[in-house]
Amino acid sequence: MEVKDVADRLVTNVERVIVGKREVVELTVVSLLAQGHILIEDVPGVGKTMLARTLAKSLGCTFRRIQFTPDMLPSDVTGVSIFNQKTREFEFRPGPIMAQIVLTDEINRATPKTQAALLEAMQELQVTVDGVTYELPSPFLVLATQNPIEYEGTFPLPEAQLDRFITRIRLGYPSLADEIAILDSQQFVHPLAKIGQVVTVEDLVSAQEALKGVYVDDLVKRYIVDIVAQTRRHTEVYLGASPRGSLALYRTSQARASMAGRDYVLPDDVKALTIPTLAHRLIVSPSARLKDVTGDSVLRDILGSLPVPGAHVRPD
Repeated sequence: MEVKDVADRLVTNVERVIVGKREVVELTVVSLLAQGHILIEDVPGVGKTMLARTLAKSLGCTFRRIQFTPDMLPSDVTGVSIFNQKTREFEFRPGPIMAQIVLTDEINRATPKTQAALLEAMQELQVTVDGVTYELPSPFLVLATQNPIEYEGTFPLPEAQLDRFITRIRLGYPSLADEIAILDSQQFVHPLAKIGQVVTVEDLVSAQEALKGVYVDDLVKRYIVDIVAQTRRHTEVYLGASPRGSLALYRTSQARASMAGRDYVLPDDVKALTIPTLAHRLIVSPSARLKDVTGDSVLRDILGSLPVPGAHVRPD
């Protein structure tokens, strides 16, 4: 199954539940194809949890939900070794992280110690408990949600954690027409109960590998690196994007091109994905925050000032 076919099936199925948010759904699928984790930042009730559950059901993946609270321990996430009195040996009881799609709800409510339990899993696709390393299933995707408005009783995500999310997405409120459609769709039964698996795990893994062969011209690569380099030099930015940000923009651009049925990346792919992949990685300076400068506005400024590259003839 081609990458475009896999993406189209997923987007169409998820849209049956998440109404009127095609751009957000497509960005979620782009992140999934690029093998990245997603941070969903929005107010309660707009469908963050439902997006994760719908995606898992569309793929037939194992799904676990972790509700983060301040009293949670790292072992509540990764699992724990328990001594078996009969066998006289320690047995590993896996935690909810040992699933293919993991929803970490209200991730910023957990303490930094518990948040850190996700770092190894998200980057190295493994967890270590009592000195023993356990591989995570493939594919592995963390969808984390957080409420940007509520600050009481929360612990802001550290830079190392934010850098591990390939994209940050915001659902936003639906339009009036879409909200009426949501009311109609849930009058008798929730639409999630009516959808099924549309793509196999094998098809997804195959698509993830296939998009790595999408051609990226040297001029487009330079454009990606120039954008990231500008974030490090911008006067309003205290900490710019890391090389992991460059790689995220590279991979998601390949995924977007594949979803469009192309085997090459355009500068437009890079521009469309710059804010979702880089904005959450930037830390603006204290003085800039006083002027309401955000990572989004910094990147829009950079995109407006950098010349868009032309193209080479693609080598055979």
